[in-house]
Amino acid sequence: MNAARRKGVHWVPATAKYWGNLEELFGSRGACGGCWCMAWRKRAKDFNAGKGETNRRALRALTSAEVPPGILLYKDDEVVGWCSVAPREEFVRLQDSKVWAPVDDKAVWSVSCFFVRKGHRNEGLSVELLKAAVEFAREHGAKIIEGYPNEIKGKLPDAFVWTGLMGSYKKAGFKEVARRSEAKPIVRKKIQG
Repeated sequence: MNAARRKGVHWVPATAKYWGNLEELFGSRGACGGCWCMAWRKRAKDFNAGKGETNRRALRALTSAEVPPGILLYKDDEVVGWCSVAPREEFVRLQDSKVWAPVDDKAVWSVSCFFVRKGHRNEGLSVELLKAAVEFAREHGAKIIEGYPNEIKGKLPDAFVWTGLMGSYKKAGFKEVARRSEAKPIVRKKIQG
């Protein structure tokens, strides 16, 4: 296990070994409405048809892949967060997006989703998840990591900020590289050796 520890927080790759923890974190609703973090990994038609059990099985299968689909964050011994991070091409919904179209032809890894356990939100764990996502991507050879945060003026329900907030990305050292929508910038961080 390759876990980074800071302030009583550590992370692990979301492998099959930790499936039980991921399932516990997401609960019976699959984090939100049967998503199971498949919203960007499937075409809209397939995602909607798979809400619930089919999406759960798809995510579980990914935990057995050579490169896991993301990371889990623990505070002490409790699983408190998830971050989906993978090479951009694994997120098929990004391929057709005008707002999040590729900035250039560089190979990038994408952070597509966050989920923080209720009761642990607003504790800075999204920043910890981003730092861990950078480490995870580095371990798998990534040179650039990219995110798609919301930059909002007010407050939105938690379910609507699953791609993260601009403030968290800034705190984790990401810089804006493109903006095709007022509230949806593209941010990047270069990964050092």
